[in-house]
Amino acid sequence: MKNKIRKKLTELVDEKYKKFHSGLIPGINNLLGVRIPDQRKIAKEMVKGDWKIYLDKNLIDYKDEYYEEIMIQGLIIGNAKMTIGEMLKYTADFIPKINNWGICDSFCSSLKKTKKHRKEVWEFLQPYLKSNKIFEIRFGVVMLLDYYIVDDYIDQVLITLDIIKNDGYYVKMAVAWALSVCYVKYPEKTIIYLNNNNLDDFTYNKALQKIIESLRVDKDSKDLIRSMKRS
Repeated sequence: MKNKIRKKLTELVDEKYKKFHSGLIPGINNLLGVRIPDQRKIAKEMVKGDWKIYLDKNLIDYKDEYYEEIMIQGLIIGNAKMTIGEMLKYTADFIPKINNWGICDSFCSSLKKTKKHRKEVWEFLQPYLKSNKIFEIRFGVVMLLDYYIVDDYIDQVLITLDIIKNDGYYVKMAVAWALSVCYVKYPEKTIIYLNNNNLDDFTYNKALQKIIESLRVDKDSKDLIRSMKRS
C-alpha cells in the first residue's frame, strides 16, 4: 500500500509548488512537492479502505519517508472513522514524526473530533504542553488555538500560554498566534492578560503584531494595542 501511495504522489509532483513550499519550511529536505488539496484527496480515498493496516505499519516506520507521506498519515488519523480513544492512540504514535510547522498545523486542524471530546483531549494535551521538545509544544499550542478558545476554556488557555517557557521560534510564534486569536474572540479577557503576563518580549510583541494585522480588529483597538508594545 505504501508503494501505491508513493506512486500516486510522484504522479502529482508540482516543481513550482515544491520550490514555493520549500521556502516556507526551511531545513526540510524530504519534500516531493504535492499540493495540500491533492494530499487530502488521497487521504480521503484511503479512509474508505484498510487505513488501519496502513497506519499500524507506517506510524512506526520512519525510513525514507517523504513529507507528503507523513502528512497523509496525519490526515488519515483526522478523517477516518474511529473512537476518540483510537484517535488519541494514533495521535501519540504520530507526534514523534512532526518536525516542522506545516505538518504540525495541518494535522491539528484535521483533528476535528476534538470538538466533541474537549475534556479527554485537554487531558491528553497536558504532557505535550509541558514538554521541552519544540514541536510537541507547538502541537499542544496549535490544538489550543484550534479548539479551546471557547467559553469553557478561555481562562485555562490564557493561564497555560503564560507558563510555556521555551526558546524555540516555532513555539513562540504559536503562542503569539494563539494569543491573537484569544484577543479576537475574547478581547476583554485578553487585554487584561496582556497587561499582566510573564511572556518574553519577543512573544509578547509578536502577539501584539498579529492582533494588529487581524482584519477582525477595529482601528481604535489596533491603536491601543500598538501603544502597548515593549521597547
